Amino acid sequence: MKVCVVGTGYVGLTTGVSLAFLGHQVTCVDLDQQKVDMLRAGHCPIYEPGMEDLLAEAAGNLTFTTSYADAVPGADVVFVAVQTPSAADGSPDLRYLRSAAESVAQNLDNDFTVVVNKSTVPIGSGNWVDAILRDSFAVRDDRPENCEFSVASNPEFLREGNAIHDTLFPDRIVIGSDNPRSLEVLNQLYRPIINQTFTAPSFAPRPDDTTAVPLVSTDLASAELIKYAANAFLALKISFVNEIGQLAGKVGADITEVARGIGLDQRIGSRFLEPGVGWGGSCFGKDTKALIATGAEYNYEMPIVRAARDINQRQRAIAVERLQDELRILKGRKIGLLGIAFKPNTDDLRDSPALDIANLLIARGARVRLHDPIAAERFRKEYPEMAPYLAETLDGAFDDCDAVVLVTKWAQYLELDWGKMVGLMRTPIVLDGRNVLDRDRMTRLGFKYLSMAG
Repeated sequence: MKVCVVGTGYVGLTTGVSLAFLGHQVTCVDLDQQKVDMLRAGHCPIYEPGMEDLLAEAAGNLTFTTSYADAVPGADVVFVAVQTPSAADGSPDLRYLRSAAESVAQNLDNDFTVVVNKSTVPIGSGNWVDAILRDSFAVRDDRPENCEFSVASNPEFLREGNAIHDTLFPDRIVIGSDNPRSLEVLNQLYRPIINQTFTAPSFAPRPDDTTAVPLVSTDLASAELIKYAANAFLALKISFVNEIGQLAGKVGADITEVARGIGLDQRIGSRFLEPGVGWGGSCFGKDTKALIATGAEYNYEMPIVRAARDINQRQRAIAVERLQDELRILKGRKIGLLGIAFKPNTDDLRDSPALDIANLLIARGARVRLHDPIAAERFRKEYPEMAPYLAETLDGAFDDCDAVVLVTKWAQYLELDWGKMVGLMRTPIVLDGRNVLDRDRMTRLGFKYLSMAG
C-alpha cells in the first residue's frame, strides 16, 4: 500500500519506518527541514535503539519530505502523528492536529483514503477530525470527483527504548472506525504483523513465543478510550506499589518482596509493580491529565486517576525528604543524580523525575550534579539554564558528593564499579530511587543505603 505519515516524532517515525520495512511505500512529511535532512541522510533525530539500522533496511520504500503535496496524493492510508501537548487546563492542545488535518484535506485525491489518528487524542476527536477534513475538502476549487475518505483511530502502545519491538511484535493492534471499509484497509495494512509472516530484522529478532497478534476492531470512541485507559491503568499500578512502599517502610516490610508476592498472582502480574521515584515521559502524565479533563466535560471526577497522579508527584518530593532526613541540612550539600532521561534507552526528558528532584534540591540550597550517558546533549539544548549542573564524567557525579541518587535505571549504573565510587565521595550515601541495587552489597562496599520505602 501507499502510506503517508504526518509527523516524525517517536510515534510517526517508528510507524513509518516499520511499515516501509514491511514492504509498504511510505512517505513521511514533517515541516522541520533540519529533521527531514537528517532522516534523508539516514540519521535518526531521536535516540531509539535499532532505529538507524531499520532506517537503512527500509530505505528503498521510504521517502522524507516537508511537502504535503508530495506525500498525501495517492495515499491509501494517511497517519497523523503530530504532537498533542497538554493545554493549561490539562486538555490536549489540538492546534497541530487541526493544522495537519486541514493540510491533508487540501491534498486528498485518491478514490478512498483512510485518515488515521495515530496521535493520542481525546475521545470524540475522530468525529472532530472528520468534520475538519470535510469542511476543508469542500472549499477546494480543485477537489477531484470520486474522492472518498474516512477517519479511523489506531492508538499506539510503544515503549520508548523498545519501539521497534513493540511495533513489529505487539501485544495487540487496535483499530477503530465507524466505516467498515476503513477497518478492512487497516486490516490489510497490518496483515504481515497480525500473521507474523515477515522476516524479522537481525537486530530485533522475533520472540520465541510470538504467534498471531490479536486484532481489536471496534468503533472510533472505543479505540480512543482504549489508549487512555491502558496508560492510566499502567500509571495506576506504579503509583499503587509506591503507595504500598511507603506503608512498607513504616511497618518494617520489604517492598521488593511485597511486590513480588502480589505480582505472582496472575490476575495482577509483576510488570509495572516497580517501586521508586515514579513514572515520567510523554504519555502517562499527559494522558492521565487528559482523561481527568475528559471526565470533567461529563461532570465526572475520575478520582482514581487523579490519585495516581498525586502519588506519583509525591514520590519526587519523598526522594528529597529521604536525603534531608539523613543529611539533616541540604544547604551547601553536594548531591549527584544518576540519570536525567525519564527511563533508560531513550533521551526523552519530558516529565523526567530527575528534573523535578534536581529543582527541589536546588530550591533547598543543595549543589546538584547531573549525569546521563545518552540524554546529556539533549539536556544541554532543552535546559541551557541548567547546563552548569551537568557532570561531564560519571566520576564527576560522585566526586566530593554528600549523597548520590540513582534516578534512571541505565545498565551503565547497574554495572558500575560502585566500590571505586565510595572513595570519591565525601559521605558515601546512596539513595536507590529505582529499588534495583543490592542493599547488602552496597553496605559491604561502604555505602549508607537508602531506599524510597525508608
